[in-house]
Amino acid sequence: MQVSAQLFNQDSLQLISRQFTFTEGPAVNAKGDIYFTDQPNNQIWKYDTNGNLSLFMDNAGRANGTYFDKHGQLLVCADENNELWCVSKNKKVKVLLSTVDGRKLNGPNDLWVDAKGGIYFTDPYYQRDYWTRKKPEMEGQKVYYLPPGKKVSVRVVAEDVAKPNGIVGSADGKYLYVADIQRNKVYRYSIGKNGDLGDQTQIINQGADGITLDSRGNFYLAGNGVTIFNPEGVKIGHIEVKEPWTSNVCFGGKNHSDLFITASTAVYTIPMQVKGIE
Repeated sequence: MQVSAQLFNQDSLQLISRQFTFTEGPAVNAKGDIYFTDQPNNQIWKYDTNGNLSLFMDNAGRANGTYFDKHGQLLVCADENNELWCVSKNKKVKVLLSTVDGRKLNGPNDLWVDAKGGIYFTDPYYQRDYWTRKKPEMEGQKVYYLPPGKKVSVRVVAEDVAKPNGIVGSADGKYLYVADIQRNKVYRYSIGKNGDLGDQTQIINQGADGITLDSRGNFYLAGNGVTIFNPEGVKIGHIEVKEPWTSNVCFGGKNHSDLFITASTAVYTIPMQVKGIE
């Protein structure tokens, strides 16, 4: 655990705000601004590189996970109606995906975008109190891929998981990492030329809600605080967050070297000695 001292100082953990109900889905834009969701309040918030916190969007589809595409648009796992959204800078919403073979998804949870613009997303089932349905329409909880382009179809790329949650790709785009929160594992998949996944390999014997990577290939797993593993899957550090649950993590800030942490009713940040890859 000596490596952790080379990455961060626990005493530098700073509370940004505690005014939310449950924070999730942090994403960083090209400037380093962070956007995150307050799902129970149906909102998306923005924390810019100057330290200003502001409400970006109301009626946000019960947004969960988010991610910026290369055009600066915010892709959103809109849990209210189990959809994928694309939100423009002026907050215009385009529904990218609403059903698969006429059935509603379980509830898109987290996502990652490849260099082509294709979207990988996890689809676990968490019963919501704002849904009228009481059981899933889909069989199983899987990982999907929505290729870029107008006339394309979403397809299942991983079904050898129990409850996929956090998801992130490697900097070179060769691998996809999926946190299986039910099996308490993180798996690595090889990404094929057409976006298909193969060669499932367990790399970390711990699950996560959200997950991200730094430029050294270290993994940051959210759950009970933030646990850091090196590329070989060895635990090298832990950021203690004194909240009931830590949902997700994302690098941002002017130099993309600040780690932002969504945790229960709060959002935190901590400066790191390494940059993120997103």
